[in-house]
Amino acid sequence: MSQIIKCIGVLTSGGDAPGMNAAIRAITRAAIYNGIAVKGIYRGYRGLITNEIEEFKTQNVSNIIQRGGTILKTARCEEFRTQEGRKRAYEMLCREQIDALVVIGGDGSLTGARLLAQEYNYPIVGLPGTIDNDLYGTDITIGYDTALNTVMECVDKIRDTASSHERLFFIEVMGRDAGFLALNGAIASGAEAAIIPEISLEKDQLAEMIETGFRKSKNSSIVLVAESEVTGGAIGVAERVKNEYPQFEVRVSILGHLQRGGSPSAQDRILATRMGVAAIDALLDDQRNVMIGIQNGEIVHVPFAKAIKNDKPINRDLLNTLRIVSM
Repeated sequence: MSQIIKCIGVLTSGGDAPGMNAAIRAITRAAIYNGIAVKGIYRGYRGLITNEIEEFKTQNVSNIIQRGGTILKTARCEEFRTQEGRKRAYEMLCREQIDALVVIGGDGSLTGARLLAQEYNYPIVGLPGTIDNDLYGTDITIGYDTALNTVMECVDKIRDTASSHERLFFIEVMGRDAGFLALNGAIASGAEAAIIPEISLEKDQLAEMIETGFRKSKNSSIVLVAESEVTGGAIGVAERVKNEYPQFEVRVSILGHLQRGGSPSAQDRILATRMGVAAIDALLDDQRNVMIGIQNGEIVHVPFAKAIKNDKPINRDLLNTLRIVSM
């Protein structure tokens, strides 16, 4: 017999992503609509352990859909990585009479959710909140579209100065293990190439880029580089160019946390709202240990194990598209 859910908790964890507030708003209002009380948990799993918990009403989430970041804050929590830490978190959930939990975050956040759910047979639903777009089982994650637009706008501005000075710019974007921002950002901004970890494992992208006649018809060029250790990041790639291809005048720009900020795009607001409502529906349907995803425009439930353990493949047709249009 399924447990009757009278109160849910919601937290954001890991790196912030534009659209998290829209998700918090949707979760809160969908729960209240269904007669379920809501408690907001501040500073992620750390706040769960230290009891930074507040009851949320409709007014708590008014006028936040347009705000970047997360009103619930986020923090790293080493203690939650231990069994003792998760035990304290579970005891706090019981003490606060929270019957189920919604976790918004990326790979690490959902890994923690999975462990807590398994160890205590506790109902948890996850929402994919990460600008990297690297969670398996969903076509897009909350925050990715906004970050991609930010990358595009920044590259547009850098191109003005790159053209004026006839330089080769390497622009580093986020994506420690995934090249979605770099690849799609390159296409959207008209960049000449993207260096991403998925392909760096297979071949030397820099050498291939130079040897195929890179810049033969252009007076300036822009290359997007994922920040991954596999690619070496923009600084690592630039150093190689200086040593191996000294004929190029090279500059580096690291976009950093610019990519996380800003008001979420319409797509991220809609996506986060749909996923937030779907999270409450899933809990009411006795779903647990699942991430809410979207595939071909439809909401899906993805087991945590698949979302976390499976690598999300890059669309290799996009690599060829970039190669064709960067001539």
